Amino acid sequence: MASVSLTLLSPLFSNSSKSSLKLGISNANQTSIQESLNLICIDSKRGVSVSQRRETLIKGLALLPLVVFGGAPISEAREVEVGSYLPPSPTDPSFVVFKASPKDTPALRAGNVQPYQFLIPPTWKQSRVANILSGNYCQPKCAEPWVEVKFEDEKQGKIQVVASPLIRLTNKPNASIEEIGDPEKVIASLGPFVTGNSYDPDELLETSVEKRGQQTYYKYVLETPFAITGSHNLAKATAKGSTVVLFVASANDKQWSTSQKTLKAMLDSFEV
Repeated sequence: MASVSLTLLSPLFSNSSKSSLKLGISNANQTSIQESLNLICIDSKRGVSVSQRRETLIKGLALLPLVVFGGAPISEAREVEVGSYLPPSPTDPSFVVFKASPKDTPALRAGNVQPYQFLIPPTWKQSRVANILSGNYCQPKCAEPWVEVKFEDEKQGKIQVVASPLIRLTNKPNASIEEIGDPEKVIASLGPFVTGNSYDPDELLETSVEKRGQQTYYKYVLETPFAITGSHNLAKATAKGSTVVLFVASANDKQWSTSQKTLKAMLDSFEV
């Protein structure tokens, strides 16, 4: 990254006062930033009012957070229907396929999570994950679980992928999900990350085990009347490498009555 020294004429001081600010700015952003600052200097020479120059300065500096903190926002979420950019499922035309890649999350870029994929209805939208929840601040070594990606549809529900360091559940390196424990033991540890607040074993209605090649998955059906995520939750967990990955599909009562089949199909399609 190139470094450029920019001199700002602040409308808060006299024209003879200058404040020098040195920032690490990529070559791609230098031109647009410099142009905005040049406008400030030109306006100052023309006698533009303080308020007008202040407005110009603010507009110019609005670009700086992206420069200082590394360009685009952490999340690659797009506020459009996923069907507009994801490929259709080759097995079910009513779904599209989301395949996570390093550009999607900090953990994938750090190699802490293996790529995963699942089917999703084309009308759903990806939600932004707050930086504090994304694990961006603690990669490559996070002590607590973090949210990988989130998608939702106001009529059908929402899904999220949560990743947890394996060391949080077992001291054995590269352990399989079976080596961590049975389904009940695993959900007891991960339950709060399904519900968003707390976990009560009485909320667990059903468990099952699924084998896909060398990978084992634990699947859960939960009725969670007090959960932040929704009164109905489906979950699927597996372990790979140094991470346990949890897929969660959630809905309230109204959504569940019409979308449970869709949510179950999404859950079934999840694989790492």
